[in-house]
Amino acid sequence: MYRPVATSVTPRGGLPTDSGDTVVTLDQIPRWSDAEHKSSFDFEIGDQSLPSLYFPDPLTTQSGTDGSGIGSVSKFPVDHEINSKIYLWRGSPWNLEVDAVVNSTSENLDEAHSSPGLFDAAGPGLAEECATLGGCRTGMAKITGAYNLPARRIIHTVGPKYAVKYHTAAENALSHCYRSCLELLIESGLQSIAMGCIYTEAKNYPREPAAHVAIRTVRRFLEKAKHNIIAVVFCTTSTTDTEIYKRLLPLYFPRDKHEEEGALSKLPADVGDENGETIIDERKIRIKPLPKKKVSEPVEDPADLPVSDVGLARRTSSSSYLDSFLDPAFMSIIKDPDQRRQEQWEKTARAQRGWNCARMLGFGDLGGPPLSAAEEYSLHSRYLSKANSANLSEIAEMRILYRGGVDSEGRPVMVVVGAHFLLRCLDLERFVMYVVKEFEPIIQKRYTIVYFHSAASLQTQPDLGWMRRLQQILGRKHQRNLHAIYVLHPTFGLKAAIVALQLFVDSTVWKRVVYVDRLLQLFRYVPREQLTIPDFVFQHDLEVNGGKGVIVDPRTRYVYPRR
Repeated sequence: MYRPVATSVTPRGGLPTDSGDTVVTLDQIPRWSDAEHKSSFDFEIGDQSLPSLYFPDPLTTQSGTDGSGIGSVSKFPVDHEINSKIYLWRGSPWNLEVDAVVNSTSENLDEAHSSPGLFDAAGPGLAEECATLGGCRTGMAKITGAYNLPARRIIHTVGPKYAVKYHTAAENALSHCYRSCLELLIESGLQSIAMGCIYTEAKNYPREPAAHVAIRTVRRFLEKAKHNIIAVVFCTTSTTDTEIYKRLLPLYFPRDKHEEEGALSKLPADVGDENGETIIDERKIRIKPLPKKKVSEPVEDPADLPVSDVGLARRTSSSSYLDSFLDPAFMSIIKDPDQRRQEQWEKTARAQRGWNCARMLGFGDLGGPPLSAAEEYSLHSRYLSKANSANLSEIAEMRILYRGGVDSEGRPVMVVVGAHFLLRCLDLERFVMYVVKEFEPIIQKRYTIVYFHSAASLQTQPDLGWMRRLQQILGRKHQRNLHAIYVLHPTFGLKAAIVALQLFVDSTVWKRVVYVDRLLQLFRYVPREQLTIPDFVFQHDLEVNGGKGVIVDPRTRYVYPRR
């Protein structure tokens, strides 16, 4: 669908044109540090010669300096390493070959309110995946596959609606959009990102104030994480936005001392905190002392008590005083630390007994505490990121795992061929990465697994410890959305292993196993035309069913029962 850009079309240091079906790489986009310095400060803000390029900023005022900047310290000093990571691109971001592109969308992640042209360029798979994400809150970001785009992933974020009355809230929400996208980029193991104008006219956000927020937020983020990001591409699709960015970039990314000194008189008075967000003094948390409360009558004069009871009386008096300010509902959830430790020890001891029993039975090492939902999500994300950046073609060629069609209820099917699982010549770590990558598109909703155990008993199989680890990496979404596992031609040993999986790994998932002795029985659940079945499976079906299995017409591949 895409073809490389000819070098003559996009000369170094120029503004490439939007060609629609052309892949543009980073080396064809001008770095900000390499762009011409002309026009950076050749005109003053509000210059009458540029009436169509300047929109007054209602949120900012001049810094209050005399214009010379003498004696002032720049809040955005020259940093050549950061500048080398900044690019300015005029054209469609969907043509850029970067790790991630940003889509400005609505809370429903729908096509109608997303950045123009994205869903058409990415293909129908994007809309299907977005429908499974459960929406996205304003100021936050979520990530999906890029499908037909040359980029690897798409990061979706929801910009705020703007009103002058609530401009500070909108400003900080917009800043959080850019920061969330960059944080998600790093968490996903990616390093380059193309960011269009997240603010939109549909949400009434003024262009120039929004550009200030975007550029300063990126600058502040790169000051902390410049070693984790190699490129940030600011994408514009109009002449107005391009000129605004060309005029504002020298304020936050000065390329020399001349631009740094010139920025002192042109930067807004408020450039935010260390994250680029506006600080509101009225909203700072103030910690006040507890109000004084007069105690009408002391419990008893300590002078009249025995020495051993004086401390008790003082503690009782202080306790009654503090109790009037403590929330009983909060106090009721505080558990004694010794009791918490005792419960944890008992839980660990019970789990350890189960692990030792499994090891004695030859099921492998099932040690280690169960993972929390957050830990499973982090583990899954790391493996998915590694899988997306690795070449796993040798695993795919083994045909251990591949996509089928749909079952009789329309659920997607994943096919597993046990006889192809050659443990002696398989890198298990790379195989896990391949499994995570292949399962990711289908575990977002209800799905089915078909496992061909035909002749697999002749191969060495991984132990239960490895199966438990694989299940943790796939995560809870895999467990929740799994409809059934149809096992064809099960053996006694396999059934014993599945009982062990139910006892030691996860009873919820492995109780969804359905044993199928014949292919014709399997076709009741998954139609024949929805499955790619190896030839030896048909032969095995004839053998185990005493010559009463199915046979295949070699010319038409039509399957019919043998009498």
